Amino acid sequence: MDFDPTLLRAFVAVKETGGFTRAAQRLHLTQSAISHQIRRLEEQTGRPLLHRTTRKLTLTEDGEDFLRYAEQILHTLDAMARRFRPSPVSGVVRFGVPENFMGERLPPLLCQFARAFPAVRLEVHVSMNLDLPAMIAADELDLAVVISVPRSESGTVLRRTRLAWVAAENFEMVPGASLPLAFFPAPCIYRQAGVVELDRTALEWHVVFTSPSQQGLRAAVLGGLAVTVLTRDDLEPGMKIVDGQYGLPPLPSADFSLIWSGSGKTQAACEFGQLILEMPEPPPLPFVRHRPDIKPVRDQA
Repeated sequence: MDFDPTLLRAFVAVKETGGFTRAAQRLHLTQSAISHQIRRLEEQTGRPLLHRTTRKLTLTEDGEDFLRYAEQILHTLDAMARRFRPSPVSGVVRFGVPENFMGERLPPLLCQFARAFPAVRLEVHVSMNLDLPAMIAADELDLAVVISVPRSESGTVLRRTRLAWVAAENFEMVPGASLPLAFFPAPCIYRQAGVVELDRTALEWHVVFTSPSQQGLRAAVLGGLAVTVLTRDDLEPGMKIVDGQYGLPPLPSADFSLIWSGSGKTQAACEFGQLILEMPEPPPLPFVRHRPDIKPVRDQA
């Protein structure tokens, strides 16, 4: 039994407006047309759906059930129409993002945007050592998520996190030796924050490993080769926070912020930026381990 959505909309309109006349006005039809549509529905179901008196119009018991199904069907049809309606938005969106900001959430987000706006071409740059603020300033990107120490970058703060010194759980420091470090190449806020704080101490240190890849850096740390700077959200099994050990200085918190180029707020870029702003926070990692002698630092939003 196939029901015409036009008839379903007439039935729902009659119920919501309380009568045929108002339903006809809402749907821009005549009262006789609405009456005819309701009669067709009742003939199709083989049951009365409305109880009519001279002063009042109410739903029968079958009408109440029919209304619930009709509303569900129309809601689904409307959602389907919105999902597959051709989008007038077109153009190019140039987006930059650090490797560790979105992780596994980036591909689904890109697919969601591509389905909603098939006429928009995305150009995505993902790296830990791209100078995204400089690319924004040079109009090479429309929008970007950048990492910065708090309040050092204009834009909308998406998430605040805490930087930490990180080593393998089995890392051992040779007494009196220079501390081996692993960093991303410059420019990188992790490297910059670490070096700035180290230069304020008398600690001897040297860079033993450099990699533009987050996986490369993690491999060096997990292998016990060096200590590095990561966010607490980036820890993996086999890693530990070593803040305060080996003479290591405290590190600042860091913001992930969404910034725009001067000419980047096209309609297409704004639609993509809204998806970024609405993206939920990543779930906390259950395996992050903290040394019992190191007090956790609570992030300030």
